[in-house]
Amino acid sequence: MTGYNERMSTVALHACCGPCLIEPLDALLSAHDVTIVYANPNIHPLSEYRRRRDVLLEYAAGRGIEVVEVPYDPAMWLEATAGLWSDPPRRCRACFDLRLKLTADVAKARGLRALATTLTVSPYQDPDAVREAAQSAAAAAGLAYAGEDYRDRYPQATRRSRELGMYRQNYCGCLLSEIEAERDRGRRRQERRARRGHERSSSLPGQV
Repeated sequence: MTGYNERMSTVALHACCGPCLIEPLDALLSAHDVTIVYANPNIHPLSEYRRRRDVLLEYAAGRGIEVVEVPYDPAMWLEATAGLWSDPPRRCRACFDLRLKLTADVAKARGLRALATTLTVSPYQDPDAVREAAQSAAAAAGLAYAGEDYRDRYPQATRRSRELGMYRQNYCGCLLSEIEAERDRGRRRQERRARRGHERSSSLPGQV
């Protein structure tokens, strides 16, 4: 079920980090009671996992929102994505499936009625894959899906998280995403250097 609008339902909101939590939480709190679930066995290394968690916990505490942390077990992520590491779309979908199933399990155990995720605010995630994984996890647990596409609120989330001085990570979470992100940044740096070199050479006076 999408577009879940029953007022004041209880929603389990899977959250990946503090900056991505801000806007989806505001949107959901306008109509629902929300419990945040931090279920992210994909995040590597442990120090990064803790840093993101602590930022999220601090923000949630300031808002008076409960956070349930699923115990960190990266072996679960390794098992869920085994054989998919060289196939990013399928690897990411398996990662979404795992994290949202863990969140749905928490929701079911606590008697919550609906599921949503902060992953829908990021323009760097596949929105269809996130939505399908969330809907599947919700249906399997007998929950409604309360998520929406919040990508249009990403600029506000970025601005607000910076104003709050939140730590903002530069990769999705897993070791492979960190490597891929650094590769992309290196490519963009090379492209910028190439453009600057071309601009400098174009501005030189012509030679006879």
